[in-house]
Amino acid sequence: MANGIRSSASDILRLAFISRFLILTLIVLFRFLFDPYDTSAALNPPCHHLAGTPPPRSPLLWPRVAAAIEQCVVWDSVYFVRIAECGYEYEQTFAFLPLLPAATSLLSRSVLAPLVPVIGCKAVLALAGYVINNVAFIFAALYFYRLSVLILKDYKAAFLASVLFCFNPASVFYSSIYSESLYALFSLGGIYYVFSGSNTLAMLLLAVSGSARSNGTLNAGYFMFLTLVKVYEAGSQNRKIKAVKAIVDGTLYSICIFIPYVAFQAYGYSNICKGGSLDELRPWCKARIPHLYAFLQSHYWGVGFFRYFQVKQLPNFLLASPILTLAVCSISKYAKSLPQVVQALVVRQGNNPPFSDVTSTTSTAKDGISIKNSKGGSVVKQRRKENGDEVQKDLKPISQGTIFKTNQGYYNVMVLPFILHLGFLTFTAFFVMHVQVSTRFLSASPPIYWFASYTMLSPDRNLAKWGYLISAYFILYILLGSLLFSNFYPFT
Repeated sequence: MANGIRSSASDILRLAFISRFLILTLIVLFRFLFDPYDTSAALNPPCHHLAGTPPPRSPLLWPRVAAAIEQCVVWDSVYFVRIAECGYEYEQTFAFLPLLPAATSLLSRSVLAPLVPVIGCKAVLALAGYVINNVAFIFAALYFYRLSVLILKDYKAAFLASVLFCFNPASVFYSSIYSESLYALFSLGGIYYVFSGSNTLAMLLLAVSGSARSNGTLNAGYFMFLTLVKVYEAGSQNRKIKAVKAIVDGTLYSICIFIPYVAFQAYGYSNICKGGSLDELRPWCKARIPHLYAFLQSHYWGVGFFRYFQVKQLPNFLLASPILTLAVCSISKYAKSLPQVVQALVVRQGNNPPFSDVTSTTSTAKDGISIKNSKGGSVVKQRRKENGDEVQKDLKPISQGTIFKTNQGYYNVMVLPFILHLGFLTFTAFFVMHVQVSTRFLSASPPIYWFASYTMLSPDRNLAKWGYLISAYFILYILLGSLLFSNFYPFT
């Protein structure tokens, strides 16, 4: 990797570390200054599988430290810590996928095991969860930067987008015992390797992301996108065998990404549905295709299409409105430019493949692309071409297809699969899920930060004003989230 990328990557690692230190400091500070709304999280009955009276515990060496750590276990963190300690005891606990509890349990029973006599088992589990998620976020930020450089081919925009990711509105969840950090690490890392040619490693990482969050299975779409590109290029060259091979490879990789999630659903079915009589079976066990996760979301949390559209939920829609607005703007701005981008790609004829490099001399429009008519048709040129040329010299050769030779910037065809992914997530967040979860549900989606970075870097004063609003929104939600979430008040 070139020196320029390596130097900026080191800066991102430092910023990611600083951001986690800042968030943890805010959590501790707000926890110290304010009383929690709900203290029931401190209740910790013995594991269900332990029969009889639990053995007496030795006095802890640092009981106050243990109490302070345990009090920071709030909201869904309670479930993750409980599963790490006791396993999947009840049906509703299967809504929390196993990667974070398994990693937490492993770390607490290995590296952090000597701390058990000092602060107790639950505090060690909580500490392990905090360590895992904060370390995972730091490396997720690094992959985010590498992916941004690879797709945008623009150092400045990629760096600013990575800074925004380090200080994103859902930051409190990336430093708490939630699955966001592990999901971001494996999904961003997997997508990076998809587009840099390491398909097997990409498949493994994306499969693991599906054991952190259920939406990790959607990352199979990136393999499908590349498959379509390869089939198109093979078809344009009349290479049928190559096209068939691309379809087979893409299908196998996509199926493998689903395996961990499907295996966990099968594990839940085996634990809950096997061994009982037909009358005792839960409703989802009797379905033609039993889907435990969907049943739990609907039955216990009321998740469903339009089910959250109630007058009493208006405050939650307002809470989610900034991230949804930013997501919709990211999608709509790209959608408006897409016909021009596609036109510039298909106009290439003769010996050049349809996805080959697009170069021309043209002036810059407000949104970073401009069109100039000539005998050869219309061509698109992204702003900061000089920056893009420098990045191209630094990047390693890409083996995934000539589509990677398109121009740099947010408005290039390589952003398309990310936009499609974000569009599906945004639709789901608004119409199906608890809408306030949108802030963290969409927080690992790169186009949001890419669009925001180009908005902030735009020479247009009107767009620059929106950049200030975006910065204010990020800062406000970091402070608000650290205050409300850590004290068991509703946030997202």
